[in-house]
Amino acid sequence: MTNTKKPMSLTTRVIIGMVAGILTGFAIRSLFAENGFVDAYIVNGLFEVGGQIFIASLKMLVVPLVFVSLVCGTSSLKDVTTLGRLGGKTVVFYVATTAVAITLALTMGTIFQPGAGADLTAASSFAAAEAPSLGQVIIDMFPTNPISAMAEGKTLQVIVFAVLFGIAISAAGEPGERIAAVFSDLNEVIMKLVALLMNIAPYGVFFLMAKLFTGLGLSAIFNLAEYFFVLTATLLLHGLVTYSVMLKSFTGLSPVTFLKKMEDAVMFAFSTASSNATIPVTMETAQNRLGVDNKVASFTIPLGATINMDGTAIMQGVATAFIAQAFNIDLTMGDYLTVILTATLASIGTAGVPGVGLIMLAMVLNQVGLPLEGIALIMGVDRLLDMIRTAVNITGDSAVTCIVAKSEGALNIDKFNDPAAGENEEKVELACR
Repeated sequence: MTNTKKPMSLTTRVIIGMVAGILTGFAIRSLFAENGFVDAYIVNGLFEVGGQIFIASLKMLVVPLVFVSLVCGTSSLKDVTTLGRLGGKTVVFYVATTAVAITLALTMGTIFQPGAGADLTAASSFAAAEAPSLGQVIIDMFPTNPISAMAEGKTLQVIVFAVLFGIAISAAGEPGERIAAVFSDLNEVIMKLVALLMNIAPYGVFFLMAKLFTGLGLSAIFNLAEYFFVLTATLLLHGLVTYSVMLKSFTGLSPVTFLKKMEDAVMFAFSTASSNATIPVTMETAQNRLGVDNKVASFTIPLGATINMDGTAIMQGVATAFIAQAFNIDLTMGDYLTVILTATLASIGTAGVPGVGLIMLAMVLNQVGLPLEGIALIMGVDRLLDMIRTAVNITGDSAVTCIVAKSEGALNIDKFNDPAAGENEEKVELACR
């Protein structure tokens, strides 16, 4: 008798792994809090090792995926002006969404005043760092040693080198065509690796959630309830409303369809709290589920993971308002504009890895003269909030990718509207065209 039972979707399996991990973490925290064996061999043994192997596996794919896929996409462009137009649109949208995000956050923080009446006396261990100048950001984009840039995971430098290399392949004639064919085959092999990694994702998510919630107490959230919920509400507002309005306004596409197809990538972003580690899944989703052409997605997704940090910008806005209110410091309109500018600039070129938002927040607070002691208090809930804002970050990357692709005629509308597109594909067809 033939088994016609429909296989469980990746999203469902990841959600099961996530919920099971959270429940396991709470159970261990409640029942085995003082058990040295469980702490050493289960929490910091099995869970820690399993979760870190999963994160390392995702990060392992980032540089080869970004480089090979971007070389494929760039070398397929026969007109260099197309690349300039594509890059210009992408950067404008990313910077604009970040500015909107920080403005929305400051507005929400001012209206709901999460820091009113708080008593912040904890000493901070953070030292203020200076926000990078625009000139330095541009200089740092160009690698002096591309191999070193790849080894160190400097995404912007890898992007610049891949673009230049792809342009050279396109201009090299017959030798370039032979190299392009090699990169096309490499691209398929790397995407096969991504597909293989998806199969172990639910287990990796389970380990990460179990480890996190073993050490995360609900008391930390209760102590900062107003800050936590104002920030969470702002993140959801931006992720669900701002991007939906943008997508509908610039493309006419259905935001509901878009959000449904983002499920897998959002789950990965939430569990890893790293935009960079989620790049393979975000690119697979953009191309295979949303119908974005490789020549666009290979450029916009890695760039977005590096410079488009709307979730982090929102955290900085709400946290700035929270800390100012907690210390009874009034911010002027000029201070608010400074926060918007500094947060937007600081997000460019900052690594998309867990916890970087707190370092960026120190830059922002320093620019408007707010005490850094406030960071010490919000650290207790930042790890969980980091997961939410990373999900917002990659949603923004994908929304801008769809908008840019539609404007370039590089979006397969039928695939975007097809609910089953890419759902059960074991192999992702992303060859250079």
